[in-house]
Amino acid sequence: MAIEGVILDVDGTLVVSNDAHAQAWVEAFADYGYEISFDQVRPLIGMGGDKVVPRMVSSLNGKNGTGKEIANRRKELIISKFGAQLPPTKGSRELVKKLQAEGLHLIIASSATEEEMGVLLKAAQVDDLISEFTTSSDAEESKPEPDLVEAALDKAQLQPDRTIMLGDTPYDIESAGKAGVGVIAFRTGGFSDEQLQGAIAIYDDPSDLLNHYETSAIAGEG
Repeated sequence: MAIEGVILDVDGTLVVSNDAHAQAWVEAFADYGYEISFDQVRPLIGMGGDKVVPRMVSSLNGKNGTGKEIANRRKELIISKFGAQLPPTKGSRELVKKLQAEGLHLIIASSATEEEMGVLLKAAQVDDLISEFTTSSDAEESKPEPDLVEAALDKAQLQPDRTIMLGDTPYDIESAGKAGVGVIAFRTGGFSDEQLQGAIAIYDDPSDLLNHYETSAIAGEG
């Protein structure tokens, strides 16, 4: 069945930002008196912030109170401190242009907030190419729950079996899988092939997929 649409993750997929998010969490927790190490939080990058907070400090809730304040502080750090320094993943802009040239409907599904989205898309150098997205405000539950992917499917009026998601974390794969969408994963997020094993294919980065596009699942021959 021909693919009609592609759902795109941003962090780690189109922009090299996962380490920056982990460091922002470390600093945000420290601002509120909690000592969390980079190595503790790094494996959780790709989850929604509301899920990360209680994993790090079980007494905190990521949706309100101090936990929510820490999550907001992390967002502020990404926007004001880290965002401008983030490089795009190799080939991200070229891949997006290729997907558009193929007539595919593109929409972003990210756990980022709307304020972060502008910073991240600019860093990924695709802010002038993609205008349709869902953010944390469009979903009841963040990744790895399927809400964001389902919201993207609904917004773009796409069928799960005619859609592929591009992601970089096990949480993208789990989230999309629950929504019935297959994932092509990139190694740019810093996760091992074993951790990404639920993906229908794994490539080094967007340029690697671009180089193998004609035999990929998006082209219908993978």
